[in-house]
Amino acid sequence: MNAPYGYLTTVSVLAVWTLVSLVAPRRPRPAAMLAFYLTVVLGELPFMGLAWLLAATVLALVQGDLTSPFVAGAAAVPAAGLCLVAWRGRRALPAVQQAMGTVPVSRRLPYARILLSPFLRRRRAVERIPGLAYGPAGRRNLLDVYRHRSRPTGAPVLIHFHGGAYQGGRKNSQSLPLLYRLADQGWVCVSANYRLRPDATFHDHLVDAKRVIAWVREHGPAYGADPGRIILAGSSAGAHLSALAALTPDDPAFQPGFESVDTSVTAVIGLGGYYGRYHDTDPRTSPLAHVRPDAPPFLLVHGDHDTLVPAEDAREFAERLREVSDQPVVYAELPGGQHGFDLFDSLRFHAVINAIEAFTARVLSPAFRP
Repeated sequence: MNAPYGYLTTVSVLAVWTLVSLVAPRRPRPAAMLAFYLTVVLGELPFMGLAWLLAATVLALVQGDLTSPFVAGAAAVPAAGLCLVAWRGRRALPAVQQAMGTVPVSRRLPYARILLSPFLRRRRAVERIPGLAYGPAGRRNLLDVYRHRSRPTGAPVLIHFHGGAYQGGRKNSQSLPLLYRLADQGWVCVSANYRLRPDATFHDHLVDAKRVIAWVREHGPAYGADPGRIILAGSSAGAHLSALAALTPDDPAFQPGFESVDTSVTAVIGLGGYYGRYHDTDPRTSPLAHVRPDAPPFLLVHGDHDTLVPAEDAREFAERLREVSDQPVVYAELPGGQHGFDLFDSLRFHAVINAIEAFTARVLSPAFRP
């Protein structure tokens, strides 16, 4: 009898894919980049791999290809590995609970959404108002607003900046489960483009971030926002940009033409953030160079298996903030978390969203004291 090469190929591909998800290489750089692209989906959505493996196994069984014990047991290896990937994703919840200390974090996770519709991010109760201009730079100065269809007023604001090493990326692509969850709960959420390399410089990026804050101050109330309660959030390079914007409030050098606008924010959330020098240039382009006693509260979340931005760098930034800042600094490290963990409705990211809800509830509380 001929060997079921098709089935064994599927099992082998899944086994290798799962292995890279579990022990992703961090060096050399090309291998780390390849590991990221290979594992960003499977590492967050191992149930998809298990579903694929189950479907292939059922098909092979129906076709009578599982007569050999070796063939029948081949699926056990990737199945065990995928279960381990899922278990590490589940460990994100206790990790963020520990990081939050005495601040309670909800244990509830939307398992139906995670298992059945991890790519279906939209929610009926939320409307997205796309393509609003906040500056003069065309499509790179556009933002989207997410709000509840009931149009609440006086709502807290989350501004999110995408990642992409300042060279790529776009609004409406990252942290969407977070934007839709908060908007569903009555927040006004903003996702903004900003100018990118090589046409833009470090100064241009930061000016754009400040322009978004200024836009919320002026136009946010028309969309139900409370411009006095602004949380900045970002993914990867967007976390770098958010940190810099928050640590340089009201700096006229980054507010040309709107120097008098208040660009301070209530808190910052960094997701898989980079906090070093901007493309290895001036040290002052790193958030580390701008840490200050009056920095706002920070919540920094990073995966311990991030192959693009080592967790050690995020940990260093958190430690430096704690040394200087008078405000709370929360740092959570996610077991098995890869770069880009905020892209999907996953166990890991929804645990992080629970922590974000707890963190923002604390810093927005009228009774909040650092």
